Amino acid sequence: MCPAAAAPARPAPPAEPVAHGRAHWLRVAREAADDLATDTVVREQAGKAPVDEVSRLREAGLLTLLTPAGPDGAGADWDTAYAVVREISTADGAIGQLLGSHYFLSWSARFFADPGTALRTVERSAAEQWCWGGGFASQDPPLTLSRTSRGPVLGGRQNYPAGVLVADRLAVRAVREDTGEPLAVVVDPVRRGVVVDAAGDTFGLRLAGGGSVEFDDVPVDADDVLGSLSADDDHLVPRAALAAPVGRLFSVQLLLGMAEGVLAEVREYSRAGHRPWSPVPSAGAPDDPQTLTAYGELTVLARSASALCDQALDAVRRGLERGEDLTYDEYADVSALVSMAETAASRAAQESATRALDIVGPRSASARLGFDRFWRNARTHALYEPVAHRLRDVGDYFLNGAHPPFVLPS
Repeated sequence: MCPAAAAPARPAPPAEPVAHGRAHWLRVAREAADDLATDTVVREQAGKAPVDEVSRLREAGLLTLLTPAGPDGAGADWDTAYAVVREISTADGAIGQLLGSHYFLSWSARFFADPGTALRTVERSAAEQWCWGGGFASQDPPLTLSRTSRGPVLGGRQNYPAGVLVADRLAVRAVREDTGEPLAVVVDPVRRGVVVDAAGDTFGLRLAGGGSVEFDDVPVDADDVLGSLSADDDHLVPRAALAAPVGRLFSVQLLLGMAEGVLAEVREYSRAGHRPWSPVPSAGAPDDPQTLTAYGELTVLARSASALCDQALDAVRRGLERGEDLTYDEYADVSALVSMAETAASRAAQESATRALDIVGPRSASARLGFDRFWRNARTHALYEPVAHRLRDVGDYFLNGAHPPFVLPS
């Protein structure tokens, strides 16, 4: 009797995607930050387009962090994305700026587009691991979206602080020529009529991939127009309005990361026995009273800003959980709190970066040490996101109950 033939082996079912938790991604971010820190001074001084840096982020899985869980996406939440940007920013503020901008812009379809367009955009972005650049901040003169016999075309020239030199997709603000309505538009940078130029003369955020983009009658498809950016209540529902504080909270994390990064780096310098205002290093723990006072003041400043950031993060989380039920008053509370946190974080970053140079003393003028990059990055970011406007909005909200304006980050 012949033995029964063995049944053919069935192919194993595809493994379910593993959704890693916050601890995993923070560990990945720390490893990426340590990697960036090894050559950050050399890279920053060279000021090349951050092609290699984006490759490092992509290989670490950080570009698709916020996309839905699956074969192409990590499915992490906003809390994790904010923490990752802060971690990266401690080592390299410019790359932190690039990554935070990427996260916000890559999510923009889910804020402004209809569900079908948003789903198609997000799925393709995850599958092809797009890096996003550009920005939705209002600029003059604006980009214009005009109707022609060939269909809608985009025209104009704008400057953007992050991502455009390495972007697989540009997300930009354009105004309809016939109605003046501002719209969120996605553009493939390889499309005919798109010309990207590096911002070669910037003194800070040199590695953020910023630059100018010229749009010369660039064809725009239906799915390229995500939706309205109008602040008019008829167009902007509270859920979409929440895009502004959600995006600006990345600015808060970037600034806090830079403040913590410069303090950590200068502390290591002091612990190595280098004393300020001295031509030669000396051994032993630093005990200069002025140095100790400066460290104390800057620690309090950074920790205070961090505590306010935590409150803003809680408010943003609650707002996102409210979804379609979010009210305009609740949105105003969230927006005002994020503005407070952004102001505190900006002061912490700029003060820490400035006074760190005094702590180090004359050696801080050395390009080899690269301590100046913290000041240049923090100061450049403050030019794009001036805190005076935030203070005015907070004051008007506190005194008069006025809702903060819908202001998207640069």
